[in-house]
Amino acid sequence: MNHTNTAHATTLLNWYDRHHRSLPWRVSPQDRDRGERPDPYRIWLSEIMLQQTTVQAVKPYFADFLRRWPTISKLAAASEEDVLKAWAGLGYYSRARNLKKCADAIVRDHDGRFPQTTEALKKLPGIGDYTAAAIAAIAFDSRAAVVDGNIERVISRIKAIDTPLPAAKPEIRAIVHDLTPEERPGDFAQALMDLGATLCTPKRPACALCPFNSDCEAFATSDPELYPVKPAKKAKPVRRGAAFVAVDRSGAILLRKRPDSGLLAGMSEVPTTDWNASRDGDTDPQAAPFSAEWRAKGSIKHVFTHFELRLDIYRADIAACPPIDSGWWSPPGEIDGEALPTVMKKAIAAAIS
Repeated sequence: MNHTNTAHATTLLNWYDRHHRSLPWRVSPQDRDRGERPDPYRIWLSEIMLQQTTVQAVKPYFADFLRRWPTISKLAAASEEDVLKAWAGLGYYSRARNLKKCADAIVRDHDGRFPQTTEALKKLPGIGDYTAAAIAAIAFDSRAAVVDGNIERVISRIKAIDTPLPAAKPEIRAIVHDLTPEERPGDFAQALMDLGATLCTPKRPACALCPFNSDCEAFATSDPELYPVKPAKKAKPVRRGAAFVAVDRSGAILLRKRPDSGLLAGMSEVPTTDWNASRDGDTDPQAAPFSAEWRAKGSIKHVFTHFELRLDIYRADIAACPPIDSGWWSPPGEIDGEALPTVMKKAIAAAIS
C-alpha cells in the first residue's frame, strides 16, 4: 500500500470515527475501542437483508429476526416456512431460503461458527463475493476488498471511471483492494459505505463536506452525478395474469402454496393463473379455481427484477366453502402472519377495498 493510499485510508477512517451511522448490526469505533467485537451472525444477517433493499426497510425485519432467532443455532432450528413468513415483504425470496440453508450448513459443518476467510465463506449457500468480503472484513478484520453499490459510486467518482457498469467492476474492485488498509479494514469498508450513503449520494452529492473532495476527479473536472456510468436501460416486458381472492363469511381468505421452485418459490398466494417471467397467464374469470360469482376489482401492477406484472383482480364472497384440492382458509387475524409476497398483499388489498 503506497503513501497516497495510506493517507486516503487515514483520512476516511478519521471521518468515519466522527460521522459513522449508528446501525443495529454495527459496532461503533468507540465500542470497539472498549473491547466489543462485531457479531458475525448479525453482520451476515444484515448483509443478506440489505441486498436490493434499503437500511430503513431492513431495520424492523432485522430486529424481528433477532427476537425470534437470536443465534445461528436458533435460526437453523427454525422451519423454512417460519423463516419465509418472517421474511415476507422484503422480496427476493431466494435470499430467505438460502439464509436457512446457510444457517443449517454452519451449524452442521462448522460447529455453529462462521468461517473467517472469504474463500470458506463463499462456499456457504447464498454468500457471494461481496457478502463474503463484508463478513471477513467487518467481523474478522480480514483485509478483504468490500464493494457494494455505494462503494462503486464513490470509487467511480473519485477516479472518474468512464467504463460503464457492470464492466467497470473489476477495475473498481482492484482500486478498493489497493486502498484497503491492514489496520481496521472492516471500519474502512463501512466508512466507504457510509460515505456513499450520506454524502456521495446518487443525486445532489454533498461534495463540499466530502473528505475526498480535493482528490475527487469527478468533482474537479465534471459533474459527479455522471458517475458511475451505466448502460442504457432496457424496457422490461409486461406480463398479464389474474388473481382470485375468495372470502368466506368470517373474512377468511383462500390461500395456497406456490411450487418449491421458480419465482416466489414456497411462498403463499391467492390462486392466480399460470403467468411467469416469460409468458402471460389467463385473465378471464373463467380461469378461477372454482365456480362462484367472481366480481372484477380492478388491476394491480408489480415490478419484478426482469419484468412487470399486471394482475386483474377478482373477488368472490363464499357462503359455503367449496372443496378444494389444495390450500387453506386464512382467518382475518392470521393473514398478516402468512408468507405472502408483496404482489399478493397488493392483490388482497385491491380485492377487499
